[in-house]
Amino acid sequence: MKSLLKSCKTLNQTKQIQTQILTNGFNELLPNFLHHLLQSTSNNKTSHTSFQYVQQVFDQLPQPDVFTWACTIRYFSQHGRSKDAIALYIRMHYAGFHPSTYAVAAALKACARISENILGTLIHSQVFKYGFNLNVYVQTSLVDLYSKLGNMETAQRVFNEMAEPNVVSWNSILHGHLKAGDLSKARQVFDEIPMKDVVSWNSMISGYAKAGEMGQANCLFEEMPERNSASWNSVLCGYADSGNMEEARKLFIEMPQRSNVTWIAMISGYSKCGNVDSARKLFDSFREKDLVSWNAMIACYTQNSRPKEALQLFHEMRKHDVNIQPDEMTFSCVISACSQLGDLEFGLWIKTYMSRIGVALDDHLATALIDLYAKCGCIDKAYELFHGLKRKDVVAYSAMILGCGINGNTSEAIRLFDEMITANISPNSVTYTGILTAYNHAGLFEEGYRCFSSMSTDHRLMPTADHYSIMVDLLGRAGKLEEAYKLIKSMPMRPHAGVWGALLLACRVHCNVELGEIAAQHCIELEPDTSGYYSLLANIYASAERWEDAKRLRKVMEEKKLSKIPGCSWIPSNIS
Repeated sequence: MKSLLKSCKTLNQTKQIQTQILTNGFNELLPNFLHHLLQSTSNNKTSHTSFQYVQQVFDQLPQPDVFTWACTIRYFSQHGRSKDAIALYIRMHYAGFHPSTYAVAAALKACARISENILGTLIHSQVFKYGFNLNVYVQTSLVDLYSKLGNMETAQRVFNEMAEPNVVSWNSILHGHLKAGDLSKARQVFDEIPMKDVVSWNSMISGYAKAGEMGQANCLFEEMPERNSASWNSVLCGYADSGNMEEARKLFIEMPQRSNVTWIAMISGYSKCGNVDSARKLFDSFREKDLVSWNAMIACYTQNSRPKEALQLFHEMRKHDVNIQPDEMTFSCVISACSQLGDLEFGLWIKTYMSRIGVALDDHLATALIDLYAKCGCIDKAYELFHGLKRKDVVAYSAMILGCGINGNTSEAIRLFDEMITANISPNSVTYTGILTAYNHAGLFEEGYRCFSSMSTDHRLMPTADHYSIMVDLLGRAGKLEEAYKLIKSMPMRPHAGVWGALLLACRVHCNVELGEIAAQHCIELEPDTSGYYSLLANIYASAERWEDAKRLRKVMEEKKLSKIPGCSWIPSNIS
């Protein structure tokens, strides 16, 4: 039977062997069949159907023994089927069996994977009942459980009770301190590990890298006696996350072997730095593209305000010669691109396409659609999805607040903002963009200024140049041009053209030549090929009856061959 199972290449062939066992009445062979089935599938990729089949075979056993229970629980736990493993452990308990150390350790690992605190604690109490409290495998699983639950006090206590912790035990307590953000304690544990393996080194390097301490990470990397792909990726990801793409690129070139993680880390790093063209060159040179790499490049375009290219890449991904099925991440990025373009029609097509290929509308995707509906003026549809969310987070609230803000529904934006604060959900930068936009649309200068100040005082958020731009526009609309100019001068970062443009527009409305000239000078320095700034300043001169200056600017525009692009708008039709 063992040789027959090994020769099976499909699940159907395996089922044929089981059928022969049942047909010929060899039920006593079923336990052996199950054990061989577990062994033959343990090192292979298994599908949902395979797991169901294992469960079915187990359920057909008349009287499974403790060893069989333990093997099946461990199988489910090792393959990430944590809930199935826990359910089987509970069944074993109700069937009157005393679990083995292997069953307890597997159940604890399953609890750790899904952060099942209550059941994990109950199993811990059984450890003492069955006398397993001195078993190194069970103790290691307990350390892993409490570390992943963030209960480092209990994890450390269990670890201290171990007579001879193995390297897995040391790595579990090390990982717990790193997850808790306690780098000094983690380093202390790392230095105490008697026999460090590559996981120990990688964990400590990754901890330093994630904390931005690349000097320490690189020192450990250089000291490593043996490196694997994860070692290189940890350092490379650290440099990429910190924006040091020059060092990341050096490592990328030096790497003896690159995995998909390596390529994706580089693409994401370039994306964060705004170097989209370098990300695309890397993507094009990557031969073995998978779904994650396509998603990374589409996300790069979306996050860097290049939505058209994001949609073009999405269409390439769906071509027959590529044949990669998009997932939730893909659709989230594509819907975001539609939001940036205001393309409601294609966004709705995406929603239909998702439904056709069986992608469920989870909270993450629903939030992306909320943002699309809100930015396209379909506030009622946005609210319908918003109220249907299982869990409203800062992203969902921010999308609704921004949607209300840009559509002039100030009172509703303020209500949502207050509701969010009451629910103890901390606002982020996008939330404040939405609420400040709402105050700006309503011309509520004092309320807007108080809100702007609360970013740093109440929520420790540093206002971005875009927030300053909104405030300059708000002050400008209120006729407080000097205050707007003082605010620009106080900015901790260099104002972009949007900030100076807001002041220039206000100067046009209130005919302030002096500040208008200052604002226009900065705008033209930042964007010399934009004709609108020349036109605005020329109109300011004309309003002040400074005809020669207005004429001079028009002549400069002609010499530079700058022409004002006429405005346009469009309305999508047949959108249900």
